[in-house]
Amino acid sequence: MSEYVFELENVVYSYLGRFKALNGISLKVKAGEKIAFIGANGTGKSTLLTMLDALIFPDTGSIKAFGGERLSEGSFRDERFSQSFRKKVGFVFQNPDVQLFCPTVREDIVFGPLQLGASDTQARDRLASLAKILEIEELLDRAPHQLSIGEKRKAAIASVLSMDTDVILLDEPTAGLDPATTRHIVDMVLEAGSKGKTIITATHDLHIVSEISDTVYVFDKAKTIVRSGTPHEILSDEEFLKNNNLAHIHKHKHKDGFHVHPHTHLDHHEA
Repeated sequence: MSEYVFELENVVYSYLGRFKALNGISLKVKAGEKIAFIGANGTGKSTLLTMLDALIFPDTGSIKAFGGERLSEGSFRDERFSQSFRKKVGFVFQNPDVQLFCPTVREDIVFGPLQLGASDTQARDRLASLAKILEIEELLDRAPHQLSIGEKRKAAIASVLSMDTDVILLDEPTAGLDPATTRHIVDMVLEAGSKGKTIITATHDLHIVSEISDTVYVFDKAKTIVRSGTPHEILSDEEFLKNNNLAHIHKHKHKDGFHVHPHTHLDHHEA
């Protein structure tokens, strides 16, 4: 069996066959790795996560998963393969409203485990544990549309963690959140990683990258990976970050005039 969870070779994808979203992506992900995708808006990060969740498939190139099985529309016509894949990969969407569709938060969190064959007892136990850890016990009987954005993100993350998948994909999990909620979600990601889960996160929030990843892939405006490395290697190169629209240039007025300097963060933006 292959040691890789995912193997991508020269993946190309265009929306409607016209709008290029990914342009020659090649990478390999080992089980238990923590990976971050960073890049400016529209560079393909969210598209790649969607592809890793097998919701879309390459125009050209290939993606193999879990022992070298090629992901394609045809492979998901096999019910056994589809069920096996969905038990292994969970996806936290950037917009939690896409993910939360049941009448109550409680039902959203147990929906996934029950669909994947967990018993009622297992689903309830996972619900109770996650609700306590995420401090959302008082939200369980509320409708998702009644929640704040931070509460929705916690509920969406709980709905994925409850499935106990081997791989967790997160698309901008901390976008628009206050520092306390961001800290809570980062801690949950770290806890999942400590249990051997493979964590792949697309984010603009460079503050969290060094905590949530061992390897960083940087996407550029050509919709390809322009560089990869450790968080320190990437985040310490301010010129590189600036050239790839990952560092703000701020101008401040002081008593002796204006000073210009970079700020290497992009938290609270959308991909």
